[in-house]
Amino acid sequence: MKQLDRLGTGIGWRPEIAAAVERLPGLDWVEVVAENVCPGHLPESLGRLRERGVTVVPHGVSLGLGGAERPDARRLADLAERAEALGAPLVTEHIAFVRAGGTLTASPRLEAGHLLPVPRTRDALDVLCENVRIAQDSLPVPLALENIAALVSWPGEEMTEGRFLAELVERTGVRLLIDVANLHTNHVNRGEDPVRALDELPVEAIAYVHVAGGLERDGVWHDTHAHPVPRPVLDILAELRSRTDPPGVLLERDDDFPPEGELAAELETIRATLAAPARRSPRAQAQITPPASVDEADEAGRADREDGVDTAHEPALHGAPSAAAHGPGTGTGTGKGASAGPVPGSGPREGALHGPLPDAGPGPRPGDGAGPGPNAPARERLGLAQAALLSALVAGTPPPEGFDARRLRVQTRALAAKRADVVAKVAPELPEILGTGYRAAYLDYAKSRPMRDGYRRDALDFAEYLLVAGRPEDPVAHRRLTHWWQDRAAPRPPGRTTRFVRAARAALVRG
Repeated sequence: MKQLDRLGTGIGWRPEIAAAVERLPGLDWVEVVAENVCPGHLPESLGRLRERGVTVVPHGVSLGLGGAERPDARRLADLAERAEALGAPLVTEHIAFVRAGGTLTASPRLEAGHLLPVPRTRDALDVLCENVRIAQDSLPVPLALENIAALVSWPGEEMTEGRFLAELVERTGVRLLIDVANLHTNHVNRGEDPVRALDELPVEAIAYVHVAGGLERDGVWHDTHAHPVPRPVLDILAELRSRTDPPGVLLERDDDFPPEGELAAELETIRATLAAPARRSPRAQAQITPPASVDEADEAGRADREDGVDTAHEPALHGAPSAAAHGPGTGTGTGKGASAGPVPGSGPREGALHGPLPDAGPGPRPGDGAGPGPNAPARERLGLAQAALLSALVAGTPPPEGFDARRLRVQTRALAAKRADVVAKVAPELPEILGTGYRAAYLDYAKSRPMRDGYRRDALDFAEYLLVAGRPEDPVAHRRLTHWWQDRAAPRPPGRTTRFVRAARAALVRG
């Protein structure tokens, strides 16, 4: 495997901290969410960083390489275009699926709006390997894939995460983006051993490492990307460093951004962790925190609801060890492993906060269906399984066999909360028009209406849903919502003059 150039120490570039990022001392590189930049109109901040020699790496969230379908040719072309526009040495994505259904399963096409886990099975690995090869052939630079944290574990998994990743690398030559915060999340909530995962990984394939903070509450780790990096995550980084010197390490911060000095201090702590003498910790030190039971999680959720806490925004989830945590062939089929969701005020996380998945136009897409090929039967089996799971999560169908129904309800609430957060970012006029009633109205809408064709379409569907129901009842808000919907959904959108008059009228009403 060809050695990649060293990246050094970097940070996730976000518009909210763009100026601070430019001033950070000793910054070697940044990572930008691919779907949030336009190749022809790159943010000026990124341009200035590149002029200084700071490397920019695009990080995708919408390919869904772990899905049953072949990768969408348009999305691959978009990612390739961004890599070339940024002069990136590589691009990264996730080992996850984000949509299911469609022609492959002869069922409605569904979007998750977030990253969902791939079952660690032979079928899923065969499909993932083929999808990775397709992506590699379409991209102008090397591809690296990230391990994710998940709220739901698949029943009957056949491999540990480390073994799954090792075979993926062996069969495709793909690089790895190892998120040590996700290893910690799965350690606390699912009982998976991060030391074992590192032991099984082909560390020579690591392109770079993600480091992020979170929050523990009632024995559950919430991977918020909105809190300082804790010592346990740094300890896993040190464990990884004892095995290899990673080409790059990146600090992720997606919400509740601290002062510039705190970001600089966290980067310095990461540098110090990497510079410390490499020393493997005895395995005995890698103690697994016994997770609480699902019953306790359900009780905690009821208590939160009684206290008025928005449990859709803060799932009370306590995972039991997954079958794969104890090695292949020991699966119980309970599907009780899970990771924590967002906490109040943390905002949506990776795959949602980073930006909406691109809207997809109507009609068939490149890559739809199983098509010919040796993996067609595996694609069909995987497609049916993923469609059944996603339908249970976003369309209210019965849980597939082997999954814990209560755990799926927690995931359903988390996905709906993420949808609400991203729609509010894509269409900020909606929470402005609806005020404090926005979130409750959206969550009620999401219970029976799965997302189709991306977040912008979802925002329009939500507005139409309210208007058909005669809401909002306030006449001024109703008129503003009607105009907002007409401006974007009417066959012939109103001209600039009409938009200006409506905006002026709305400003006068608000005044």
